[in-house]
Amino acid sequence: MANLRAGVIGIGAMGRHHVRVFREMDGVDLVAVADPGGDPFRVAGKLEVLPDAAALADAGIDLAVVAVPTRFHEETALTLAAAGVHTLVEKPVAVDSAAGERMAKAFDDAVLVGAVGHIERYNPAIQEVRRRIADGQLGEVYQISTRRQGPFPARIADVGVILDLASHDIDLTAWAAQSTYTTVSAQTSFRSGREHEDMVLITGRLANGVNVNHTVNWLSPMKERLTVVAGERGTLIADTATADVTFYENGRVQTEWDAVAAFRGVAEGDVTRYAIAKREPLRTELEAFRDAVLGGENRTVSMAEGLATLRVAEAAKRSAQTQETVRL
Repeated sequence: MANLRAGVIGIGAMGRHHVRVFREMDGVDLVAVADPGGDPFRVAGKLEVLPDAAALADAGIDLAVVAVPTRFHEETALTLAAAGVHTLVEKPVAVDSAAGERMAKAFDDAVLVGAVGHIERYNPAIQEVRRRIADGQLGEVYQISTRRQGPFPARIADVGVILDLASHDIDLTAWAAQSTYTTVSAQTSFRSGREHEDMVLITGRLANGVNVNHTVNWLSPMKERLTVVAGERGTLIADTATADVTFYENGRVQTEWDAVAAFRGVAEGDVTRYAIAKREPLRTELEAFRDAVLGGENRTVSMAEGLATLRVAEAAKRSAQTQETVRL
């Protein structure tokens, strides 16, 4: 079987990594790149840097990655869908849910794989947490908390911290819990003089009863990427910056010290840090995309799922503006 012909549009800070991984993947040949801004990281090599999505599609590609700024996602993706190209769009899927709906419909109608690059779902730590939840290690899951903090990335200009960063946490939380958001409440801050929010605190509840909260900002000098899943048998903590997973087990030995037992709740048990395989999330994501295009198991984040995440993010923005809890 001939290799799939791949293209990438947007070869900036994120797109250059898609170019690199495509070149290293089995079953795929990178045959075209496009970017109206040229090739700032010099990743095109011998390939001509094409001007737009139409020119990319004309290169005879089977699949493409869209890594242009969010405001251009819809136009670019619709052009590729009309040309019959399977497409993975970097997150968030679109600038708003109306655009996301049009994109999802276009790929469904054309019977094409339309995927969204929610890369944190492919982080080995989150994959391991999801597997252990499914295996029943925690028993009933009570709460999922995330913290995603760090300095402001100068490359982000067209969206705020909710769409850029919190969307990661919304997607991975819904996926890990295998449930959907039913309520969202949020508080935002604008501290850096930009039109978009740079800090958000989100609380919410999933349809299966799990409580969630997300602390996200661009205002911290330290970089933090933590997901904490608390359940009836203990707590799993995933550090997606290092791809480490630690399990804090509820204790089996009850304390005999009455003064402590009165307020301790569950007892502290064993702490285990798991050794897991640490594959690059982007490689895992693009392999899943390739396999779906080839007709194998579809392990991509679908545009419908990306749209659901976008709707939660929009609800968080609406809650912050109205100071009311939003029901989805």
